[in-house]
Amino acid sequence: MAVSGVTSTDNSAANALAGASSSSSDQEQRFLKLLVTQLNNQDPLNPLSNSELTSQLAQMSTVSGIENLNSTLSSLVAQTGASQTLQAASLIGHTVLTPGSEVALKDSAATSFGIDMQGGADAVKVTITDAAGNTVRTIDVGALPQGTKTLSWDGKNDTGTAMGDGAYKISVAASVGGSAVAANTLTYSQVASVAQTASGVTLNLGAAGTVALSDVKQFL
Repeated sequence: MAVSGVTSTDNSAANALAGASSSSSDQEQRFLKLLVTQLNNQDPLNPLSNSELTSQLAQMSTVSGIENLNSTLSSLVAQTGASQTLQAASLIGHTVLTPGSEVALKDSAATSFGIDMQGGADAVKVTITDAAGNTVRTIDVGALPQGTKTLSWDGKNDTGTAMGDGAYKISVAASVGGSAVAANTLTYSQVASVAQTASGVTLNLGAAGTVALSDVKQFL
């Protein structure tokens, strides 16, 4: 009878462990399914951050103690990266507004660019220089709020003479109450190709170089 009692206890423990294992497995499957759904439906321009992902994984690890989750996660991240790359591929041939300082003048036609204001300013001035570094045009923009502002240069210098075709550089100076305000120039480029790197999806802009998808300020 004593032996039988021990056997019964062992069987009960085994059944409990099996149930716990099954429950853990079910929780893992539910978690992974939800995670995949979240990753696949996230905004490619505002993907789930590493800290958010780590927080979710930490919570799940505490609850179920999932083993080998790191390898599973690596696979999921790789699949998600590939999915984001495919989504970004739809941008090929489209024009994007990204950080940059060089604009191309063609047929003396107007060319557009942008300013990324890190704060509001009551005085903003844009300076355009030629390949030799000579100032050809200054534009007093006036006051601008924080955010992205698109502008246009008519291709003429300060005296109203049309400038020749070629590459020109733009710079911006902003201030409020006499104190400098951070501001960056933005330029338009066409997406030639996309690639998945260790840091995320990058866009190849041809002569303008490469830029992270997250740095794009505007799509056309």
